[in-house]
Amino acid sequence: MNLKFPFIAIIMISLFASCTGIPKNATAVKNFEVEKYMGRWYEIARFDFRFERNLDNTTAEYTLNENQTVGVLNQGHDYIKDTWKSAKGIAKFVGPKDEGRLKVSFFRPFYGSYNIIALDKDYKYALVVGKNKKYMWILSRTKTIPDDVKNNYLDLAKKLDFDIDKLVWVNHD
Repeated sequence: MNLKFPFIAIIMISLFASCTGIPKNATAVKNFEVEKYMGRWYEIARFDFRFERNLDNTTAEYTLNENQTVGVLNQGHDYIKDTWKSAKGIAKFVGPKDEGRLKVSFFRPFYGSYNIIALDKDYKYALVVGKNKKYMWILSRTKTIPDDVKNNYLDLAKKLDFDIDKLVWVNHD
Protein backbone atom coordinates (compact mmCIF):
# COMPACT_ATOMS: atom_id res chain seq x y z
CA MET A 1 0.00 0.00 0.00
CA ASN A 2 1.35 3.43 -0.97
CA LEU A 3 1.16 5.73 2.07
CA LYS A 4 2.98 8.56 0.33
CA PHE A 5 -0.12 10.29 -1.10
CA PRO A 6 -2.18 10.35 2.14
CA PHE A 7 0.85 11.66 4.04
CA ILE A 8 1.36 14.48 1.51
CA ALA A 9 -2.35 15.27 1.56
CA ILE A 10 -2.34 15.55 5.35
CA ILE A 11 0.66 17.89 5.24
CA MET A 12 -0.99 20.08 2.57
CA ILE A 13 -4.27 20.27 4.49
CA SER A 14 -2.35 21.19 7.64
CA LEU A 15 -0.47 23.94 5.82
CA PHE A 16 -3.63 25.44 4.35
CA ALA A 17 -5.47 25.23 7.68
CA SER A 18 -2.60 26.91 9.50
CA CYS A 19 -2.98 29.99 7.29
CA THR A 20 -6.25 30.91 8.96
CA GLY A 21 -5.14 31.28 12.56
CA ILE A 22 -5.28 34.19 14.95
CA PRO A 23 -2.52 35.32 17.32
CA LYS A 24 -2.58 34.04 20.88
CA ASN A 25 -4.90 36.07 23.16
CA ALA A 26 -6.36 38.01 20.21
CA THR A 27 -10.06 37.73 19.48
CA ALA A 28 -11.91 38.77 16.37
CA VAL A 29 -14.77 41.22 16.67
CA LYS A 30 -18.21 39.74 17.27
CA ASN A 31 -21.53 40.94 15.83
CA PHE A 32 -19.64 41.75 12.63
CA GLU A 33 -21.76 43.02 9.74
CA VAL A 34 -19.93 42.40 6.48
CA GLU A 35 -22.15 44.80 4.51
CA LYS A 36 -21.02 47.71 6.69
CA TYR A 37 -17.37 46.77 6.14
CA MET A 38 -17.65 47.03 2.35
CA GLY A 39 -16.14 49.99 0.52
CA ARG A 40 -12.80 51.79 0.58
CA TRP A 41 -10.37 51.69 3.49
CA TYR A 42 -7.15 53.70 3.71
CA GLU A 43 -4.13 52.01 5.19
CA ILE A 44 -2.89 54.23 8.02
CA ALA A 45 -0.10 51.94 9.24
CA ARG A 46 1.19 48.43 8.59
CA PHE A 47 3.98 46.02 9.28
CA ASP A 48 6.07 46.07 6.14
CA PHE A 49 6.25 42.96 3.98
CA ARG A 50 7.35 42.30 0.43
CA PHE A 51 4.01 42.79 -1.33
CA GLU A 52 3.60 46.30 0.09
CA ARG A 53 7.23 47.37 0.36
CA ASN A 54 7.80 50.94 -0.87
CA LEU A 55 4.08 51.63 -1.26
CA ASP A 56 2.25 54.72 -0.08
CA ASN A 57 -1.30 55.91 -0.78
CA THR A 58 -2.40 52.33 -0.10
CA THR A 59 -6.07 51.43 -0.06
CA ALA A 60 -8.21 48.34 0.11
CA GLU A 61 -11.60 48.19 -1.59
CA TYR A 62 -14.02 45.48 -0.47
CA THR A 63 -17.11 44.38 -2.39
CA LEU A 64 -19.65 41.73 -1.47
CA ASN A 65 -20.06 39.08 -4.17
CA GLU A 66 -23.32 37.27 -4.88
CA ASN A 67 -21.91 34.05 -3.40
CA GLN A 68 -21.17 35.86 -0.10
CA THR A 69 -17.41 35.97 -0.70
CA VAL A 70 -15.69 39.34 -0.55
CA GLY A 71 -13.86 40.84 -3.50
CA VAL A 72 -10.63 42.57 -2.52
CA LEU A 73 -8.75 45.20 -4.51
CA ASN A 74 -5.55 46.49 -2.93
CA GLN A 75 -3.79 49.46 -4.50
CA GLY A 76 -0.76 51.56 -3.73
CA HIS A 77 1.85 53.81 -5.26
CA ASP A 78 5.44 52.54 -5.43
CA TYR A 79 7.32 55.73 -4.61
CA ILE A 80 10.67 54.24 -5.70
CA LYS A 81 9.53 53.15 -9.19
CA ASP A 82 6.85 55.88 -9.45
CA THR A 83 4.24 53.33 -10.54
CA TRP A 84 0.87 52.21 -9.23
CA LYS A 85 0.41 48.60 -8.17
CA SER A 86 -2.77 46.69 -7.59
CA ALA A 87 -3.75 43.19 -6.56
CA LYS A 88 -7.16 41.53 -6.80
CA GLY A 89 -8.17 38.86 -4.36
CA ILE A 90 -11.02 37.10 -2.67
CA ALA A 91 -11.92 36.69 1.00
CA LYS A 92 -14.04 34.04 2.68
CA PHE A 93 -15.27 33.71 6.23
CA VAL A 94 -13.33 31.29 8.41
CA GLY A 95 -16.17 30.74 10.87
CA PRO A 96 -19.52 32.37 11.55
CA LYS A 97 -20.39 35.34 9.32
CA ASP A 98 -20.94 37.55 12.36
CA GLU A 99 -17.30 37.19 13.43
CA GLY A 100 -14.54 39.32 11.88
CA ARG A 101 -12.36 36.39 10.80
CA LEU A 102 -11.70 35.87 7.13
CA LYS A 103 -9.12 34.25 4.94
CA VAL A 104 -7.84 36.20 1.94
CA SER A 105 -6.21 34.94 -1.22
CA PHE A 106 -4.40 36.79 -3.96
CA PHE A 107 -2.75 33.56 -5.19
CA ARG A 108 -5.31 30.77 -5.01
CA PRO A 109 -5.33 28.23 -3.48
CA PHE A 110 -3.14 29.94 -0.84
CA TYR A 111 -4.94 31.94 1.82
CA GLY A 112 -3.78 34.20 4.63
CA SER A 113 -5.56 35.23 7.81
CA TYR A 114 -7.46 38.50 8.04
CA ASN A 115 -8.60 38.98 11.63
CA ILE A 116 -10.43 42.18 12.55
CA ILE A 117 -9.64 42.55 16.26
CA ALA A 118 -10.90 46.11 16.76
CA LEU A 119 -13.64 48.00 14.93
CA ASP A 120 -15.58 51.07 15.97
CA LYS A 121 -19.37 50.93 15.98
CA ASP A 122 -19.63 53.13 12.87
CA TYR A 123 -17.18 51.01 10.86
CA LYS A 124 -14.80 53.95 10.36
CA TYR A 125 -11.62 52.47 11.90
CA ALA A 126 -10.26 48.94 12.11
CA LEU A 127 -7.29 47.05 13.53
CA VAL A 128 -6.50 43.92 11.50
CA VAL A 129 -3.91 41.21 12.16
CA GLY A 130 -2.76 38.07 10.40
CA LYS A 131 -2.31 34.61 11.90
CA ASN A 132 0.84 35.65 13.71
CA LYS A 133 2.54 38.81 14.84
CA LYS A 134 4.17 39.50 11.47
CA TYR A 135 1.09 41.16 10.00
CA MET A 136 -0.87 44.14 11.27
CA TRP A 137 -2.80 46.98 9.66
CA ILE A 138 -4.53 50.06 11.02
CA LEU A 139 -7.29 51.10 8.62
CA SER A 140 -9.54 54.14 8.29
CA ARG A 141 -12.33 55.27 5.99
CA THR A 142 -10.42 58.55 5.62
CA LYS A 143 -6.75 59.34 5.06
CA THR A 144 -6.25 60.13 8.74
CA ILE A 145 -7.24 58.65 12.07
CA PRO A 146 -8.01 60.47 15.33
CA ASP A 147 -5.23 60.25 17.92
CA ASP A 148 -7.49 58.62 20.53
CA VAL A 149 -8.44 55.80 18.14
CA LYS A 150 -4.84 55.37 17.01
CA ASN A 151 -3.61 55.23 20.62
CA ASN A 152 -6.31 52.73 21.62
CA TYR A 153 -5.32 50.46 18.73
CA LEU A 154 -1.62 50.79 19.55
CA ASP A 155 -2.32 49.98 23.22
CA LEU A 156 -4.28 46.89 22.22
CA ALA A 157 -1.49 45.78 19.88
CA LYS A 158 1.11 46.26 22.64
CA LYS A 159 -0.98 44.21 25.08
CA LEU A 160 -0.97 41.41 22.49
CA ASP A 161 2.86 41.68 22.22
CA PHE A 162 2.98 43.20 18.73
CA ASP A 163 6.16 45.22 18.14
CA ILE A 164 4.51 48.52 17.22
CA ASP A 165 7.92 50.13 16.67
CA LYS A 166 8.00 48.21 13.37
CA LEU A 167 4.91 49.98 12.02
CA VAL A 168 5.24 51.83 8.74
CA TRP A 169 3.07 54.96 8.77
CA VAL A 170 1.62 55.40 5.29
CA ASN A 171 1.66 58.70 3.40
CA HIS A 172 -1.53 59.71 1.63
CA ASP A 173 -0.84 62.66 -0.63
